[in-house]
Amino acid sequence: MPAVTGRGPARRGVLTAAAAGVATVAATAPAARAAEPRRPGAAWATSWATAQTAPTATDTVAAAGLTGGVCTATVRLSAGGRVRLRYGHAFGSVPVLVGPVTAGGRAVTFGGRRQAWLAAGASLTSDPVDGLHAPDGSALTVETRLPGPTGPLSFHRNTHASHSVDGVRTTSVFLLTGVEVTGAHGSVLAVLGDSVTEGVGTPDDADLRWPDQLARRLPGSAVANLGISGNRLLLDDARFGPGGQARFDRDVLALPGLRTVLVQLGVNDLQQQPARTDASLVLAGYRQLVLRARSAGLRIIGSTITPFEGWTRWTPELDEVRQRINRALRTGHLFDAVADFDTALRDPVRPSRLRPAFSSGDGLHPNPSGHAALAGAVDRRHLL
Repeated sequence: MPAVTGRGPARRGVLTAAAAGVATVAATAPAARAAEPRRPGAAWATSWATAQTAPTATDTVAAAGLTGGVCTATVRLSAGGRVRLRYGHAFGSVPVLVGPVTAGGRAVTFGGRRQAWLAAGASLTSDPVDGLHAPDGSALTVETRLPGPTGPLSFHRNTHASHSVDGVRTTSVFLLTGVEVTGAHGSVLAVLGDSVTEGVGTPDDADLRWPDQLARRLPGSAVANLGISGNRLLLDDARFGPGGQARFDRDVLALPGLRTVLVQLGVNDLQQQPARTDASLVLAGYRQLVLRARSAGLRIIGSTITPFEGWTRWTPELDEVRQRINRALRTGHLFDAVADFDTALRDPVRPSRLRPAFSSGDGLHPNPSGHAALAGAVDRRHLL
């Protein structure tokens, strides 16, 4: 995390649409300040991440826990370098014994030991993995043994990638929350988002989520995907997890080496019950995240809310609230910059819906081409 310098926030800007529907930049304030030096000891950066929720009764494996279980996760790194792992048990009620663990087939230790206790509600960081140096963009397989009984496990329900528990395929990741590396030499970005960031609308194992595509545009950059399907800015949900305001400190501010956070939340506040249709409440929620990010010395980027006509709960009244919020984001200088995802995805003929070429078919989630348009709507000059 960069040191707080006492200078003003990073350049403010707003991204506006080009004719092809991919956003370009129109700066509205002076040029960005020079990159701040990293503090000593801040060489680690999160190259892959996932945000946790508590299991519900339908999440049978996570709810029951494991005894003598083996969880295997294959994750796509953004930046490379030396590697260490981070585990979390945000919603646990009892400690969990973790290990033995391997990463890339190499033994992982915790304070020199092959096993360690992960406290309930806490995190656990490994030693650097001896002899492991991962290339940028590589896939890393992590195998975690849990002697158990663990009790219910904190997890991420759907990473849109294949993993396994005791050899049975799953798209869930249990306890593992991050892979940290030393080789990031570009942007260090966390994306706090919902299902659009998580990757709904893209095929499993294709790495076509928009944060993946953004990372490929920025070689050497570390991009942490903290999207949770169904997640909201303002309210918590038993299935979709704590809202963005509630999880910001744990999921964002706790990441090492972070420089920038991008917030992609808001549509679920409008369309999920109980709905929040007062635009001022949503804007106030954004403002609180801005204050907390700047207090931590971070640059913070907002994103406009994308169209969702065709989704089951869309109404013209909700679309008007969405547009009211977007107008305020574009003109109000709330964030340090704005990625105009609405302009990047909307149908120029009918702006309340996604451009047909970018729609997955449900009215809300973009397809891989739409995810590419979102990645293109983030100006790299706002990330460095």
